[in-house]
Amino acid sequence: MLAAVSLRLAIFASGAGSTAQAVMDACASGRIAGEVVLVVSNNAGAPVLARADAAEIPTRHLSRVTHPDPDSLDAAQLDAVRDARVTHVLLAGYMRKLGPAVLAAYAGRIYNTHPALLPAYGGQGMYGDRVHAAVLADGQAITGATVHLVDEDYDAGPIVSAVEVPVLPGDDVASLGERVRAAERELVVEVLAELARPPRRRFSPPSSPAAPTGTPPAASFQPPSPRRA
Repeated sequence: MLAAVSLRLAIFASGAGSTAQAVMDACASGRIAGEVVLVVSNNAGAPVLARADAAEIPTRHLSRVTHPDPDSLDAAQLDAVRDARVTHVLLAGYMRKLGPAVLAAYAGRIYNTHPALLPAYGGQGMYGDRVHAAVLADGQAITGATVHLVDEDYDAGPIVSAVEVPVLPGDDVASLGERVRAAERELVVEVLAELARPPRRRFSPPSSPAAPTGTPPAASFQPPSPRRA
């Protein structure tokens, strides 16, 4: 029988941590089969660290302040996630690039969330309200959020999933940002919950002995179609 993957998540975040909170809550409720075992921030005063402390989740402040040398910072981040026996990493509003050691060790297991429909409005310097302001300035009717795998370039890794969010008449940066963040949180939880589910197995009926000559073959098994919610 195929087993589910029990996630051991490290969340890297720089700010308020509303997405991190949604993931911590989903793990605590059982919606995500796993747990957040570490929260890392490059900002010693980030509210996300207080959120993690309240949930009794270990935290680390690792930044250019604690490790001015980039290679040293990269090594410290890798040591932190390995010591916590992390299986997957989520970047949730993390404002720094990861170093090559972390990227190599967790290739294909680092996820980032971005408040737009990539590849539009992605890249260096495009984050948070800057994205929503650009969407509004361009008169877009649709925006959204994207979860993608992380590589060495900003917002350039393979897209895992995305959700559309309409731009409504009268929207400003605040109102649009609030709706996008709500959709983004739900999208991240859905992606992680799906990641932890066991893969589906196709039914393979046992082979039957050959029918006697002149006997029509038995009808082949057809599994029922799945119901849609």
